[in-house]
Amino acid sequence: MPTPLYHQIFLILRGQIVEGRLKPGAQVPGEEELARQFNVSRITARRALAELAAEGLVTRGRGRGTHVAARDHEPPPVHGGVEGLIENLMAMGLKTQVELLDFSYEAAAPDVAAALRIAPGEEVQRSVRVRSLVDGPFSYLTTYVPADIGRKFGRKELGREPLLGLLEKSGVVIDSAEQTLSATLADTRVAPALKTVIGAPLLRISRIVQDRSGRPVEYIVGLYRPDRYQFRMSLDRVRGEDRNTWSASVAPATGEPSAAPRSRNREKK
Repeated sequence: MPTPLYHQIFLILRGQIVEGRLKPGAQVPGEEELARQFNVSRITARRALAELAAEGLVTRGRGRGTHVAARDHEPPPVHGGVEGLIENLMAMGLKTQVELLDFSYEAAAPDVAAALRIAPGEEVQRSVRVRSLVDGPFSYLTTYVPADIGRKFGRKELGREPLLGLLEKSGVVIDSAEQTLSATLADTRVAPALKTVIGAPLLRISRIVQDRSGRPVEYIVGLYRPDRYQFRMSLDRVRGEDRNTWSASVAPATGEPSAAPRSRNREKK
């Protein structure tokens, strides 16, 4: 089902407000201007502005127009990086609050089986968690663990401790992780959990964690609100004989809120 036009306009304006392109107090285009800009009716434009008002993002007044609402001070977003990945994930789990939404054992779907390198239909532990900062939720995490490992801890422990910590307590020696970044939209299941609107853009990170033997011990798909979570990568400039390239920095990332990503020049030896 296609997203209604008024909601598409709402998402565009909401993104401009959340990203700071429309700052508190700034005037938002009115119904007539939005209708002309997006080639829609004034009724459609009016509904988009009404959604912004309902979210508390704008204030509207007769004769005053529509303005971006003042927002309380917001803490810096959580940062994640490639360098020191496992340590960053452990630290994030300890510094944020978690709510366990679902916990069960089920037959592995083909994509899960492929990620964990097991046979389709083999039993896995599945959990769904939401992690939150002081100002609200920022990640929706769906995790799959091979059943023989998952049986070593239960719902109670998973709702209290970071999963990576539980894996290590279970005797798993975590050695490496591979992850893929992409983007998606919040659906009717995820949007309420992250306290955002249906169709809002989300950062999608899928990760396969492996033990020292190379066995996948965890497959996780995380959906992140980009206004509360930013992925950071430090890069080095590597000079080659024929061309220069960028390479992930060898310096560890702290995982703490910080300024913009750094880049440094490094000669290729």
